[in-house]
Amino acid sequence: MQYHSTRNPEEILSGREAVLQGLARDGGLFVTDSLDGCQIDPATLTGGYHDTARRVLSALLDDYSAEEINASVEAAYSAKNFSSPDVTPVTPIGDMHLLELYHGPTAAFKDVALCMLPQLMSRALEGTGRKLMIITATSGDTGKAALSGFQDVPGIGITVFYPEGGVSAVQHLQMATQEGANVAVCAVRGNFDDAQTAVKALFASPVTKDLGEIGVSLSSANSINIGRLVPQIVYYFDAYRQLLQAGKIKAGDEIDFTVPTGNFGDVLAGYCAKRMGLPVGRLVVASNANDVLTEFLETGVYNRKRTFYKTISPSMDILVSSNLERALYWIDGHDAARTRARLEALKSEGVYSVDADLLAKFKSIFGCGSVDDAGTKDAIREAWETTGRLIDPHTAVAWAVARRERRAGVEMVVLSTASPYKFCRDVYTAIYGELKTKAADEGAQAFEYMDALADNTGVEPPACLSGLRTKPVLWKDVENIPDLPQYVLAQARAKLA
Repeated sequence: MQYHSTRNPEEILSGREAVLQGLARDGGLFVTDSLDGCQIDPATLTGGYHDTARRVLSALLDDYSAEEINASVEAAYSAKNFSSPDVTPVTPIGDMHLLELYHGPTAAFKDVALCMLPQLMSRALEGTGRKLMIITATSGDTGKAALSGFQDVPGIGITVFYPEGGVSAVQHLQMATQEGANVAVCAVRGNFDDAQTAVKALFASPVTKDLGEIGVSLSSANSINIGRLVPQIVYYFDAYRQLLQAGKIKAGDEIDFTVPTGNFGDVLAGYCAKRMGLPVGRLVVASNANDVLTEFLETGVYNRKRTFYKTISPSMDILVSSNLERALYWIDGHDAARTRARLEALKSEGVYSVDADLLAKFKSIFGCGSVDDAGTKDAIREAWETTGRLIDPHTAVAWAVARRERRAGVEMVVLSTASPYKFCRDVYTAIYGELKTKAADEGAQAFEYMDALADNTGVEPPACLSGLRTKPVLWKDVENIPDLPQYVLAQARAKLA
């Protein structure tokens, strides 16, 4: 299996090399032209999640040995990391299904990939003498999941940047209390897109030479890394396996998925699964008020020059959806030149468009819809009152869109991407209204809402979140965007040199 940039097919890397490098040198994302050759019949997935993971990872990362894949799967998806034996269980929500992706160590879907990525990187590094500094921008969930996954991994440091004031109080505490000799956490003055753009720019900046002088290379734990995308494909296949074994579908039946997404990575994994033989009917992209993806899928115009909204589903507060680049490349006939031209136009002009034929291809695969904050709160309340399911704001966006887009006779699976307790204030107020809190700061208030939500619903918060109230804040760094290269260099010198 070979990988190359979406913008240039000439630089060929193996799977493990692409995982280590993270981002192509020209700023593109690594892709393979052989997805269609990696067919997996879901009817043959008769084991549990571990078996599904071994099958998918072995197909797409075939330069890892069977022993390496097996050891990685057993370590990543152990009972120590995931509280559910199914890892990502499929459960009912009314007449649809939730794919629960929040049973990992940080209570968010990013855990599924970010428990695996350190395993893949560590094994690829063995015997090379190389050291890596992972740099990651986060809109909320990736940061803590990456920090948790890479904490104290030998030969690897990790620096996470998040938008100051742009994550929930619980998400902030998850990152700010992070322990580990190899980690760093820093707020940036700007939004997620500013942070993500700055992180991608670091790969082509002069700081890479300075890092090289101390024997350190850069890599990424964002979904721009192919090592993040591949593990996410697994849970689409496993959802089908679970529905098949539960008798909800027959082998070969199509199922639809609705995915709350801002960066397009989670739904792109579903597209990859479809290309690999999973009977996926429609992949519905659910957006919040930052509905740049909905606009693109409806009109063929991608325009980031629009109002940015801070919403109660902050992990989707994104205007530049990095992983859409991979979809553009694959769906547009593997044309790197056109992909490069579109992304250059987005950078220079803030907008690009696709022709009617390409838009029709996108529409044949992806549905879409958006929900503002008011609609999100309504969905949280209605889900609790009508189905008895407590869902977070991102899942609520997807559930609301799924109810509009569901096809008669086709099972709909809604990806549930985080524990509601990561956003306990917004979930509580959507159902019960505001609390009269006694605490002065947002962090302490979050725990008042967490306790009230648990008391009123009887749903226990995950220990990884409720335990944050006793942890000291270790990271208070805040930097301007132009200062990020020197921040990364200082962290690399302190932790890896």
